[in-house]
Amino acid sequence: MASDASSDDTYREFRSDVERADREFARVRDLPPYIRGPHHLVYQSKVFKAYTDLWKFQQSHRRELVASGLRRWEIGELASRIGQLYYGQYMRTGEWRFLLGAYVFYEAILERGYFEKSEGKMQDPGLRFKELRFVARFLVVALLVNRAEAVKVLAERLKSLVDESKAAYPETSFKEWKQILHELNRFLKADKEFENSRSLRYNLSFDSYPNSIPLIAPFYSKRVLRLRDAILTSYHRNEIKFTELTIDTFRMLQCLEYEPSGSQPSSATKQPAENGALTDYSGVASGLIDISLASDLADPSMPVNPRKAVIYHPTVSHVISVIASVCEELPSDSVLLLYISASGDHSFGHKKIDNPWARKDTKPDTHACSGSPVWLGPRGNGGLNYLFPEDLVPFTRSPLFLIVDSENSHAFKVIHGAERGEPAAMLLSPSVSPSDLTSSGSLFTYFLTAPLQAFCHLVGLSSEFYASISSEVEQLLSSSLADIEEALCASKGMDRVWAQVLPDPFLRRLILRFIFCRGVLLNYSKEKDSAHLPVCVPSLPEVVSPTSVRNHVFLLADKLGVVERFPSFR
Repeated sequence: MASDASSDDTYREFRSDVERADREFARVRDLPPYIRGPHHLVYQSKVFKAYTDLWKFQQSHRRELVASGLRRWEIGELASRIGQLYYGQYMRTGEWRFLLGAYVFYEAILERGYFEKSEGKMQDPGLRFKELRFVARFLVVALLVNRAEAVKVLAERLKSLVDESKAAYPETSFKEWKQILHELNRFLKADKEFENSRSLRYNLSFDSYPNSIPLIAPFYSKRVLRLRDAILTSYHRNEIKFTELTIDTFRMLQCLEYEPSGSQPSSATKQPAENGALTDYSGVASGLIDISLASDLADPSMPVNPRKAVIYHPTVSHVISVIASVCEELPSDSVLLLYISASGDHSFGHKKIDNPWARKDTKPDTHACSGSPVWLGPRGNGGLNYLFPEDLVPFTRSPLFLIVDSENSHAFKVIHGAERGEPAAMLLSPSVSPSDLTSSGSLFTYFLTAPLQAFCHLVGLSSEFYASISSEVEQLLSSSLADIEEALCASKGMDRVWAQVLPDPFLRRLILRFIFCRGVLLNYSKEKDSAHLPVCVPSLPEVVSPTSVRNHVFLLADKLGVVERFPSFR
């Protein structure tokens, strides 16, 4: 009897700790991804400590807790919460170690089958939904760490779970999960269009060119800006997405991170302990879980990634509030990258929207761009969903690197000259794209994040052919980009807007890929008007003009056997 009473007391203490940890979890989960600072650090520390203590407690009292009714899936729920905390911290900071920590916890949950039903027992529908949500979360993490085999297994697992659920629970609707499966299939088809492609992340050995180092050094004698914060958002009808990651933001997110030297999660699941033995982090259910895991998985050789706020399907007011929050905390030696991928409203040029803030005693501004917004939000809410170029002008009090991928992107050129203190650097997509974004995402974003795959997609090469020649053409493209970088860095009379961001490796790589993309589209398009070409504002030096990179485009087209696809080369 005394033993039973002790077990009950232990179980009640455990339940009390669970409720406390859940409250701390909800507080951190509900914080916007762009909120940083001391308050967030306090909340984060509290919630990690709460779950660390909770895990140690259930581990030390497992026998009594099981005897009092602790179920297997509840242990999995604890580990899943810790995985979610790591993933949330990764999305907030951009630090790879947190993403890797999430992968380790999720992998252990899957391997130990915490959410699977007991043999011979009917699983509760609520528990089945927990398992579905867990697999979906794990899929996102596996996609971000580029574990192709794990993604394949998880995708099959999700499909089988949905099929089993429809048969086992005929009175429960799984329509939402059928839609999620459809979105996943589209996403994987676009993401794996070319198998065995290089990672989108910045590789210190592959993406940096030694010959340019002495040419970049002089830029440091003047003002240099570093990319420390980025805001990424995308909103298109019927766009390719999975959960809250669209294919465009998924690519751009990775493009703004360094490739870790030890990037495979499986190699980090076992770490040497002080006594020389191995601490197995993959055995989460029977081993050590504490807040030091992320530190143990850290790669000390990797530079710090920029922080990124990924905003899924926002309203215009939400985007503006996020930009304002980030700009307020932006260090003086930093530049904010703002990436917007959204549809333009073709019919808007025939509409007239009154501006309530316009002065009645002034003449209309002939340079105003109120006729060419981009559209954020669902159709039907009128001007509430229009993001105008003028909306971004107040944020040019801080350095701004703007990328707009839209049919109306060229309208944003009017920001140039209207800045409130800092001249903005802008990369603007073509107004007319030769590729349908519903099949593989935006072509312009594709070129900025994966230029070789974008080139192959543009000319219609198969995945099989790409796989057979990818290493050779990767080296050819790398050589071309190295030549372009040397020419750019050695050029005279470069606008200071570009000169002050060129030393940053992420921004420099984006600029080089923009130059390459512009050269490709100039030679690919039959029409030579500006609508079919991307635009940079202010202009880059003439030495990297579209015509100057013609030979690099030809060499790549010739290597791939697609010269006939380019009218300029016929």
